[in-house]
Amino acid sequence: MKKAIYPGTFDPITNGHLDIINRVSPLAEKLVVAVVKDPPKNCFFSYNQRIDLVKKVTKDIKGLEVLGFDGLVIDFAHQIKANTIIRGLRTMSDFEYEFKMALTNKSLAPRIETLFLMTHPQYSFISSHLIKEIALLGGDLKKFLPESVLSAVGEKLDENSS
Repeated sequence: MKKAIYPGTFDPITNGHLDIINRVSPLAEKLVVAVVKDPPKNCFFSYNQRIDLVKKVTKDIKGLEVLGFDGLVIDFAHQIKANTIIRGLRTMSDFEYEFKMALTNKSLAPRIETLFLMTHPQYSFISSHLIKEIALLGGDLKKFLPESVLSAVGEKLDENSS
């Protein structure tokens, strides 16, 4: 792969996301982690906070860039001249959704491929939605999040309780 894009909300970025990033980065000449600006769901962290957290936890990965985008992933892929879209799969329900999205993207941009990676089994049940729920209910997130993200979640909870 010359240039790959790994898009998502990353709200927050989890160890599951990092698993995919760490496994893909050696396969691509350049990997762009693309943080969507206005996802169709309410975010725990702001757009800029999500970008900053992704940059913080990926700073030591060579050939990686973190960028924000707004609009269709396929349009952003064209804009940055990416030839591959990376998607992580946890479950069969992920596959069904991602398969439809990949076929739609292929229809819109035949030269851009979608590459699916199965997540490591230890991360297969992690989702940002569950992370936020555990956080709001006071659960322990140590095994799901990088340390700097764990700290940011704690700060955000303290901010919201004030």
